[in-house]
Amino acid sequence: MRKLFKFLKPHAGAVLAILCVLIVQAYCDLSLPTYTSDIVNVGIQQSGIDEKVPYTIAEENLNHLLLFVASDKQDIVMDSYEKSTQSYDYDGNVLELKSSVKDDDEKVEELASLLGKPMLLCAGLDTGSDTTKQMEEQFESMPDSIIEQSAAVYIKSAYENVGIDTNELETGYILRIGGKMLALAALGMIASIMVGLMASRVGAQIGRGVRREVFRKVVGFSNGEFDKFSTASLITRSTNDIQQIQLLTVMILRMVLYAPIMAVGGIWKVFNTNVDMSWIIALAVILIVMVVVVLFVVVMPKFKIVQNMVDRLNLVSREILTGLQVIRAFSTEKYEEKRFDRANKDLTKTNLFVNRAMTFMMPLMMLIMNGITVLIVWVGGHSINDGTMQVGDMMAFIQYTMQIIMSFLMICMISVMLPRAAVSAERVDEILTSSTLISDPKNPVELDENGKGEVVFDHVSFRYPGAEEDVLQDISFAAKPGQTTAFIGSTGSGKSTLINLIPRFYDVTEGKITIDGEDIRGITQHELRDKLGYVPQKGVLFSGDIASNILYGNPDGSEEEMKEAAEIAQATEFIDMKKKRYQSPIAQGGTNVSGGQKQRLSIARAIAKHPDIYIFDDSFSALDYKTDVKLRNALKEKTEDSTVIIVAQRISTILHAEQIIVLDDGRIVGKGTHKELLKNCEEYYQIASSQLSEKELEDDMKEVG
Repeated sequence: MRKLFKFLKPHAGAVLAILCVLIVQAYCDLSLPTYTSDIVNVGIQQSGIDEKVPYTIAEENLNHLLLFVASDKQDIVMDSYEKSTQSYDYDGNVLELKSSVKDDDEKVEELASLLGKPMLLCAGLDTGSDTTKQMEEQFESMPDSIIEQSAAVYIKSAYENVGIDTNELETGYILRIGGKMLALAALGMIASIMVGLMASRVGAQIGRGVRREVFRKVVGFSNGEFDKFSTASLITRSTNDIQQIQLLTVMILRMVLYAPIMAVGGIWKVFNTNVDMSWIIALAVILIVMVVVVLFVVVMPKFKIVQNMVDRLNLVSREILTGLQVIRAFSTEKYEEKRFDRANKDLTKTNLFVNRAMTFMMPLMMLIMNGITVLIVWVGGHSINDGTMQVGDMMAFIQYTMQIIMSFLMICMISVMLPRAAVSAERVDEILTSSTLISDPKNPVELDENGKGEVVFDHVSFRYPGAEEDVLQDISFAAKPGQTTAFIGSTGSGKSTLINLIPRFYDVTEGKITIDGEDIRGITQHELRDKLGYVPQKGVLFSGDIASNILYGNPDGSEEEMKEAAEIAQATEFIDMKKKRYQSPIAQGGTNVSGGQKQRLSIARAIAKHPDIYIFDDSFSALDYKTDVKLRNALKEKTEDSTVIIVAQRISTILHAEQIIVLDDGRIVGKGTHKELLKNCEEYYQIASSQLSEKELEDDMKEVG
């Protein structure tokens, strides 16, 4: 949960604004039950009369009331009224409550306490009867609600006596309170819409921001981090996991923040409505919490398993789709279908378990809600019968209780999403907080602008993170500008690993690599790689067109530079055959071009960059011999002032290199030209004898002497 709030922290201002709007929405929702209670209690039961004492009364009726008021208090009552100046359909004198008394709540309360029981007596019975005396004896134990309702009955009769239309009073009161309810409902609706818009905006911004940060972090990963996080897992974390965080963020802002406001407000309202039934709410909350805890304990461990299984399904899907041609060639479709089906079924079973467990929540919650409603009606009915509660109060209590239960229900619904989102947040944060093995120095040095790109390996050793043995051991050589340095050796001898140390895809374990005398670890990665023209072992193209791929490393390059690079790379022969030529589309991953064409475009991309150092990691393997020769001859002219480093499997590719380095099991076992190595290096001789004809080998050996 802490990780989720970490993503919310930059949007604290928006969250505060949403909280303020939620308070307005909660106020509207919590006010409606009170007005409902007023309509039932006052508007219907009391005919719209909410006064505690009559504001207008016939002098004769007031004199009747004074018969039941203590003699020392009668002056207080008389001083509160004055003769009315308005005309009424009544023959006698009409009195009105003074404005000074009407506006003073304390005086009104005092007057109500004096006239409450007299109004009850006058409303129900004739004065002086035996029943009246019996009622007077029971006044002390009589609930206030009965006195208030009887007072309203008396006030209504007093108003009717002087000719006031009480039906109009009732209708006006209901319309007035109903209008307030409509206004509050409209304000609540506007607040809800605003919260939805603001929450969605914050959620979208968080999703965009986290995706941006994850992408930036992943782009800066070294090969060591890619070994730790699989590509399938990175895709899941960048899409599914961030989507879970985004969805939960919206739910938190719309529901989680709103639920406690409603719950606290509802409880406060309930205590002001009828405290005698507050134990019912406590019972409901305890039952809900019990249900949530049980589901949490059962389901939460499964959510992490679900995310891992999504990773597994993505991995299997990616492997199958990437290797589809091989699968078809070996007729292993059935086996791969079973493998996918197994991963799919594992994910489905776990999801079904989680969903089935969650399906119990809603019926249980509805059972609790309906049971609590019945319990409120049962207890409230007895209270109404005893005169300690009014019907409107019970209706309001039911609504407040449902609001409180729904608040807890909303939190429970979020609790279903919370574990999965929490796991997703942990997985995303694991990427964001992971320490990158390759990092820029705090005080970087700059390469000499006049440097030509001399690469020196000084007693370099390297082992992969977590490995027990070195892959490369004590490698020392110098690759000079204007010369070609080539590496050859058996499969697994460490050629590609050595090449990957130059752009700092990995850092050396021992020794150092320098360019123009500067240790590459003291240079920023951007400046280092800006010096390099790198062609990987497997040609990689990006969706777009041929032009965008050639100028990928030099986006400001001219059309002449692009065409020159394509010509040197021997790519013009197939580019010119296309209708759109350099604007011909390239599919994602370069799937619409052949392996040889992909390699030539990758080589053209490196040439168009005009680097000081060219690195070719077995980049000519897909070319036929004729194209290979033409490309190397054209490349020789282009790179005559540059440092060229080539990894090759074919002797013909490196035949004319100024320096050939032979690797075997991570060590240098030979160094020299082709002819020198034939004479001095047995490993090189074995490779040459396996690739060159006997005549070619004999001729070369004769030249060596």
